[in-house]
Amino acid sequence: MNNWMKLAEKVIDGHVVTKAEAYEILETEDEKILPLMQGAYEIRKHYFANKVKLNMILSTKTGYCPENCGYCSQSIDSTAPIEKYTMMSKEEIVAGARRARELGVGTFCIVASGRGPTRHELNAITDAVEDIKSEYTDLKICACLGILRDGQAEQLKEAGVDRYNHNINTSAAHHANITTSHTYDDRVRTIEKVKDVQISPCSGVIVGMNETDEDVYEMSKAVRDLQIDSIPINFLNAIEGTALEDADNLTPMHCLKVLALFRYMNPSKEIRLSGGREENLRSLQPLGLYAANAIFVGDYLTTEGQAASSDYQMLKDLGFEVEGLTV
Repeated sequence: MNNWMKLAEKVIDGHVVTKAEAYEILETEDEKILPLMQGAYEIRKHYFANKVKLNMILSTKTGYCPENCGYCSQSIDSTAPIEKYTMMSKEEIVAGARRARELGVGTFCIVASGRGPTRHELNAITDAVEDIKSEYTDLKICACLGILRDGQAEQLKEAGVDRYNHNINTSAAHHANITTSHTYDDRVRTIEKVKDVQISPCSGVIVGMNETDEDVYEMSKAVRDLQIDSIPINFLNAIEGTALEDADNLTPMHCLKVLALFRYMNPSKEIRLSGGREENLRSLQPLGLYAANAIFVGDYLTTEGQAASSDYQMLKDLGFEVEGLTV
């Protein structure tokens, strides 16, 4: 049995968690979860103190996606009844940023469905980003637009995009079980494109898609090896009408162990408690923030999130401080 505080101290001193240690984290007995989370918190506190970063998503284009990702209600194969709309106007996107600012959010995430942005879609987004940056110089902009073609990362950088999200979602070995319309390497290439133009890379995972502990370890190692700055940890919200509608094998305790693993594996990186936290962590959401140092506020892409007021109350009760903008 590991002494998690000793492991945490070693990680802070530069130790890289081994595969055997990662398995011990994931296989921790439920009744011993508190020492594991205490160790994760020591690492989190060392790098981020008691601060929490707030992010908010605006889905600027929903549905009409040609990809066949098994978890997604916007997939071409999905029969989930969702609202579909084409790209928002520049004015609507800017209004979303104003709403984010009103909520005290530090990073505004512009998301669009599809394999990748068309020229028209990219122009609409970059025009909006320029306006947002002229109005709110301290609001960080993250774009999540799919697979980028040559020159598109440069256009986003020039407009003022600070961060680009493109999740690896799962392990390389498990990827073909989740989608066949693009490859794991396609995703990695887009991550490398944004890194090449000095846009901060954001890439995370979705846990609960019938993966193994080895897959979870490989995900945590992959984002470390890719030197990802911000790592969203999503827990599958199994939506009726998707290929993974029957995948319902997560427990709150397992979710906490996954969050702990990513913190021990990626000690100095932003780890964001993301989609599915409400359904899968349930009453244990506050414990998740002893490993994660960021959350989404508001709704996700096609599913509702917890009320922002409840998030603020949770952070206040935990004694955490919102980083950046004042709520």
